[in-house]
Amino acid sequence: MDAGEMSIAVIWQLGPVAITNTVVTTWAIMALLALACWLLSRRLQLQPGPLQTAVEGVIVAIDQAIREVAPDHSRLLLPFVGSLWIFLVVANLCSLIPGVHSPTRDLSTTSGLALLVFFYAHWSGIRAQGVGAYLKHYLAPSPVMLPFHIISELSRTIALAVRLFGNMMSLEMAALLILMVAGFLAPVPILMLHVIEALVQAYIFGMLALIYVAGGMQSISSSSGKE
Repeated sequence: MDAGEMSIAVIWQLGPVAITNTVVTTWAIMALLALACWLLSRRLQLQPGPLQTAVEGVIVAIDQAIREVAPDHSRLLLPFVGSLWIFLVVANLCSLIPGVHSPTRDLSTTSGLALLVFFYAHWSGIRAQGVGAYLKHYLAPSPVMLPFHIISELSRTIALAVRLFGNMMSLEMAALLILMVAGFLAPVPILMLHVIEALVQAYIFGMLALIYVAGGMQSISSSSGKE
């Protein structure tokens, strides 16, 4: 592994449109997850086997995590938050495959994910309370607070993108430096560090997204209740 392998390579380009290795890896992950979902849901049984039991255990664990934050909106939030968590786990861990780098070490990918969270948070608030009630909470407790609410929305979206990008990029850089110094004498500690950090970063991003969405919905509900 060298510094050149850490760069983003253009695989195909047509005019201003460039398809990088990050895009190819992201598409491959989405296709594999879609195929896995289709295969796993084809033959569901009332008496599940080991594989179905494991999958149901993951879904139940995600649902319980959502219920702890937003008990009244778990059914609404489960598809998005669950898909986000699963995608991030696979995307963060795919760099363990030789020659493959995690899409989340690219700021464009993490920015796209952060924008998805941004738009989903607003869509969820509008769906739960309506356009008028949702927009009204930006003026609470005073219309003077509107610019601060807007700055808060933008800053947390930027922070969400930069946090994941920075952590995953630094993780790959740390692995590169250790391999350059120690060679392959310490591959197991590096591998374990990568797995743990990848899982932790996926959990943090998903949990922050969940808190942002649920916090907005609950603040709208609470402000409506006070009125």
